[in-house]
Amino acid sequence: MKIDDFQLEKYLEKYEFCAPYLLCTSDCQSMSAKELLEFCKEPFESYLDVWLGYTETKGSPSLRRAISSVYTSITPDEIITFSGAEEGIFVFMNAALSPGDNIIVMHPGYQSLYEIAKSIGCSVTFWEMREEDDWKPDLSVLRSLIRENTAAVILNTPHNPTGYNFSKDDLEDIVKIASEHSLYLFSDEVYRGIEYSISDRLPAVADSYSKGVSLGVMSKAYGLAGLRVGWIASKDSELMEGIAGFKNYTSICQSAPSEFLSEIAVKNSEKLIERNLEIIRGNLKLLDGFFLKYRDILGWVRPKASSIGFVRIKTGENADSFCMDVMKKAGVLLLPSTVYGFSNTHFRIGFGRADMKDALVKFEEYLDEKYHIKQ
Repeated sequence: MKIDDFQLEKYLEKYEFCAPYLLCTSDCQSMSAKELLEFCKEPFESYLDVWLGYTETKGSPSLRRAISSVYTSITPDEIITFSGAEEGIFVFMNAALSPGDNIIVMHPGYQSLYEIAKSIGCSVTFWEMREEDDWKPDLSVLRSLIRENTAAVILNTPHNPTGYNFSKDDLEDIVKIASEHSLYLFSDEVYRGIEYSISDRLPAVADSYSKGVSLGVMSKAYGLAGLRVGWIASKDSELMEGIAGFKNYTSICQSAPSEFLSEIAVKNSEKLIERNLEIIRGNLKLLDGFFLKYRDILGWVRPKASSIGFVRIKTGENADSFCMDVMKKAGVLLLPSTVYGFSNTHFRIGFGRADMKDALVKFEEYLDEKYHIKQ
């Protein structure tokens, strides 16, 4: 297969580990293995006793049991684990889609949610999100986009990069639309759990629809990206059999230490997520003041959920040049909207880490100097 470069990952690979201040990261605050074990009051010896042989292709039974607890009706047998969410997306697309199929995907969005389908030979239809609508996609437009060869609708909620989250009523309508046409409904739910209000948390698509597919991961809400464990949940047994078979050609199985630590994290999900929500809420208060101060220069639709938001540059400057100038002069890394195949007008900001304040201070100093803003 031939596939275009993953622009977001290519950009981060180049700059993420050399920029002094990261203000664009999508994951929440991480911790060491020692801190996780202490946080969850797990004996350290249990980690040292982990057997370093092969693990089961679908994931360890105990990990899948733990993951099933975050759903209302999904059983451990309806879950397959992967090496991060990215592998899950890749395997789903290859198992579920065929050349000539069409998919509908929210845009702007994470590139692999459509690029992999394109590489298979599928056509991609963008379901556009607009800032003037507070990034809410129009459900009537979704209906109009469905073709005879449409095989799947691809959701991402809470959404990367805007932080938009569907209402429960809208999600019910989307499930109804998918059901009427017997479409797969693939839902990237990696930010599920870090809604600012529990009342905004949506039912998982895998719990809501027989052809629904939910994607989860340890990296975002849990802040444990280094474990490289993600998963897919679905009641569609034929699809899951195909996914398991295709996985035999990718990672085959996960790292045993990663599965062990992931199980501990999922069993303590409420504590871990509340820890990260506390960081997010504190950072959002800082950002509210920041965007008020710089309202003539920058603007955003305040996210409804997640640890990221999409910021518009009001001065008419091109986002690529703006972000590069900020990094060179202030050491602060932002993510330009062009890596999403979107217009050169926005950048992604991340606020799930405890050191966001340090990066924000440097960004403020840059803006004050550039635009001659008095303190």
